[in-house]
Amino acid sequence: MDLWFTEKQTKDFGITAKIKRTLHSEKTDFQQLDVLETEEWGNMLVLDGMVMTTQKDEYVYHEMVAHIPLFTHPNPKHVLVVGGGDGGVIREVLKHEQVEKATLVEIDGKVIEYSKKYLPEIAGKLEDPRVEVKVADGFMHIAESEKAYDVIMVDSTEPVGPAVNLFTKGFYAGISNALKDDGIFVAQTDNPWFKADLISQVYSDVKEIFPVTRLYTANIPTYPSGLWTFTMGSKIHDPLKVKEERFSDIETNYYTKELHYASFALPKFVKDLTE
Repeated sequence: MDLWFTEKQTKDFGITAKIKRTLHSEKTDFQQLDVLETEEWGNMLVLDGMVMTTQKDEYVYHEMVAHIPLFTHPNPKHVLVVGGGDGGVIREVLKHEQVEKATLVEIDGKVIEYSKKYLPEIAGKLEDPRVEVKVADGFMHIAESEKAYDVIMVDSTEPVGPAVNLFTKGFYAGISNALKDDGIFVAQTDNPWFKADLISQVYSDVKEIFPVTRLYTANIPTYPSGLWTFTMGSKIHDPLKVKEERFSDIETNYYTKELHYASFALPKFVKDLTE
């Protein structure tokens, strides 16, 4: 008998994958956590029925969250990742030699534990000496921080459960306070096909707080619709004005310096969400 996992991305649409077996299933203190071994995508981390990452396509999301802001900022020494317990964004952050310390704040320690066990190529850098891992509420960590970080990356789930507060204007204002005077932040902001209203609201909120606000996209096949957006807020630095000499050679599978600029070229229906 074939076994299939389906993520219902709307009440009328979903994405399905054939699975070999369930590696782990647990109701944590915060969410339902499942790790599935799939035929097409390798091991897949699922939270509350939503695909978070897979071994096959994980690099797209993690590279695009990390490298756009880190190459935009001229000297990113102190970096914060909110969420991201799978460790993928941290792995990419550490490719930048200027980074002296990367702090990960993940509310659910079980995500870290089982990512290390079943997604070691993603979570393998969490033990790096430059990394500090805190199992804590990212919203509260931001609220308690002041001018502490050069770059903040919000690697959250969709705005349900423990991630609801991470999509509020108050949270973005807290991020601004937690950033240094030339700081940058980026957050994943879902897809324009099913969550257009969310993108518009987040962009509007961020634009009221940050002088430079940009929306960019990437293709992630296991995320709803495959077209994913990220919203950047910057106090000074514009990702579209990064000079050629700022880029350095790092190992990537998706991100390139050419794509750095190109990812901000939006389809009209997506650009309309920012206006």
